[in-house]
Amino acid sequence: MKRCMFIDDSSVIRKVAKRILGGSDMLVIEAASGFDAVEMCTADMPDII
Repeated sequence: MKRCMFIDDSSVIRKVAKRILGGSDMLVIEAASGFDAVEMCTADMPDII
């Protein structure tokens, strides 16, 4: 399964994106800020950001 990271400060936008992208057999990882995304990427790099 491919992993996609979606970054946006709006929880509503992240929720909509997760619903859309999650339907395509993709694991969607959410981050609320660029700082959070960098921290998450150092632990486990997604396939697409």
